[in-house]
Amino acid sequence: MAISSSPASPTIAPAHLLVVDDDTEIVQILSRYFGGHGFRVSTAGDGIRMHHVLDSEPVDIVMMDIGLPGEDGFSLTRNLREHWRGPVIIVTGRGESVDRVVGLELGADDYVTKPFDLRELLARVRSVLRRAREPAKAAVGTNGPRGLSFDGCVLDPQSHSLSGPHGEPIPLTSGEFALLRVFVEHANQVLTRDQLMTHIHGHDAGPFDRSIDVQIGRLRRKIEPDPAHPQRIKSIRGTGYLFSPTVRRI
Repeated sequence: MAISSSPASPTIAPAHLLVVDDDTEIVQILSRYFGGHGFRVSTAGDGIRMHHVLDSEPVDIVMMDIGLPGEDGFSLTRNLREHWRGPVIIVTGRGESVDRVVGLELGADDYVTKPFDLRELLARVRSVLRRAREPAKAAVGTNGPRGLSFDGCVLDPQSHSLSGPHGEPIPLTSGEFALLRVFVEHANQVLTRDQLMTHIHGHDAGPFDRSIDVQIGRLRRKIEPDPAHPQRIKSIRGTGYLFSPTVRRI
């Protein structure tokens, strides 16, 4: 009797998480928890080890502590944003709002304070990874418009890129790209902070959560001709923000 065999399903590699923290107890907890939820986990106790891992193999997301020996997490995040395009989540015991603002200003995609709920942290990591991977998924089997154009700029969801009026690349973090994409897809609509947070992070903004304002300020510095007097992303007093350019699919 002939035995037919179906083709093997393609193997999907687990997401590779790099935990940068010098607290061995925290590292062990995160390694066990995320390893148990299908992640491949590498660890680094300082910036030197972090760069060694990043130079040695592909990493999907970095989870960064601030209080590290030698170069601190803020400096490392700034360095990553200059040389690495993957997402970064800051996880730290420093919960002051100024630290949160600084972290987001430097390009972190999210900021979580210790002590944290592991389930919430897992949800945030998955949300950030989903945003980072959306363009690659959209590129498979897509024959429609390649991009969205505004004021001569082109946002390309397939290549996860933004180019300026003369074709020059405008580098964006995954968080900045996700935010700009929400604005472009809802052009000339007033969006509240809660709506923006829900689109990007999957949850509303808390009463004292101004992180979306920080991210918008960072994005304005990249896409506004005069960030001090923004004309593309306009603040609507007491309501939220409006993306004013005309957008067309190309």
